[in-house]
Amino acid sequence: MNTRILNTEIQNFIKNNLNSDITELLLKGFSFEGIEAREIIKQIEAKKKCKNKLPTWFNSENIYYPNKLNIEQTSSEITAYYKSQLISGNSIIDITGGFGVDSYYFSKHFKSVIHCEIDEELSQIVKHNYKELNAFNINAQNVDGIEYTRTTSKSFDWIFVDPSRRHDTKGKVFFLKDCLPNIPEHLGMLFEHSNSIMIKTSPLLDISIGIGELRNVKTIHVVAVNNEVKELLWVLENGFNKDISINTVNIKNNEQENFNFKLIDEQNAEVNYSLPLAYLYEPNSAILKAGAFKSISKQFNISKLHQHSHLYTSDELVDFSGRYFKIIEVLPYNKKAIRKVLGSKKANVTVRNFPETVNQIKNRFNIQDGGDLYVFFTINLDNERIVIITSKA
Repeated sequence: MNTRILNTEIQNFIKNNLNSDITELLLKGFSFEGIEAREIIKQIEAKKKCKNKLPTWFNSENIYYPNKLNIEQTSSEITAYYKSQLISGNSIIDITGGFGVDSYYFSKHFKSVIHCEIDEELSQIVKHNYKELNAFNINAQNVDGIEYTRTTSKSFDWIFVDPSRRHDTKGKVFFLKDCLPNIPEHLGMLFEHSNSIMIKTSPLLDISIGIGELRNVKTIHVVAVNNEVKELLWVLENGFNKDISINTVNIKNNEQENFNFKLIDEQNAEVNYSLPLAYLYEPNSAILKAGAFKSISKQFNISKLHQHSHLYTSDELVDFSGRYFKIIEVLPYNKKAIRKVLGSKKANVTVRNFPETVNQIKNRFNIQDGGDLYVFFTINLDNERIVIITSKA
C-alpha cells in the first residue's frame, strides 16, 4: 500500500480522470514523486468500478482501492445491506473479509466485528478505509480466518464466511468442498465458536448439493438484484434439524419482491395445470433459482402450463413476484400463422422449455427486438409447441 496515493494532489488527479481514456492518459504521460503511473491507473480503474456498486466508498474522501479484481469479487452495497438486515448481536467474525463491504454493513448491527484477511496489503487497505468511513468497531486482522477462529478462545454470536472456488475447479460441478476455505471440513470447529453461521455462495451452487454438503441448514436466501441472482445465503444454526425455509428476494429500484416457502412443502405440493387463460406469469430469477415451481402455483392460486415450462396462467390478475402479462392470442407453432402475426414486427421474445433459442426464432421469423408485444415460445400441458402473444398487464 503506497500511502503517497492519498496525497491531495494525486487524489484530485484520480477524481478528475475517472472518465479519461486510460490509453490516452498513459500516452500523454504524467508523473508524481514516489509513485508509478501504473499505480495511479489501478486506482482510477478500481474507483470507476465502485461508482454504482459501492457508492459509499466512491463518494468518500481518501479511499484507497485494491486492484479491480477485488472490486469485481466483492459484495455490492445492495446485497451487503440486505444480509446485514438478517442478523444482529454483540459480535461477529468475518473469516474471509476481502475488501470488507459485508463487514462494514455488519458493523451497523453488531457491537464488534472482526475482519480477517490473509492478504497483507488488502488488510492494510481495509483498515485504512474503515477509519475514513468512521467504522471504528471493526477490528481488521491480517490473518487466516480459519486459523484465527481455530486458535482463539473467543465465542461469537455469528460467523460469516464467503468461500471462493479454487482456480483448478473451473468447469467442474460446484461443490463447497472444492472452495477455500473448505466449509464442510471445518464446520464442526466453527460451531465450537458460534451457534450461528452465515455462508455466502455464488448462485452457481446447486441448492440440493449445498444442502447435502452442509448440516443444520435453517434458511437459504436467494438474492437477486434487478432480476439477476447475485448470491445465495445459507443460515446454519447449531443443532437445527427441522424443515428448511427458502426465502427469495428480487431487489429492484423502489421495491422488493419477496417469496418464501418451506422446502418440504415444495416437494409435497400438487400443481394444477391449464391451457393459457387470460393472464400469463413468469417468476423472477430468484424464485426460479430456488426451484419454487409448485409453491408459487399454490400460493398465488395460478395454474402451470407444463411441468417443465415454469410459466403460469389465471383468469383473474394476481399481484405476482415476477413479470405478468395480458394474453392477446395463442398460436400453434405454425410457420405460416406466426409469420402472418409477427413477421417483420418488433417483439420481446422469450423461450421456456422450447427446442429453439431466442436468436434462432428471431432470425427464422424476422422479428425485431423491442415494441409492446411480449411473445413466449413454450410447450403446453398437451406437449404441443405454442406461441403466446401478450402485452404488459
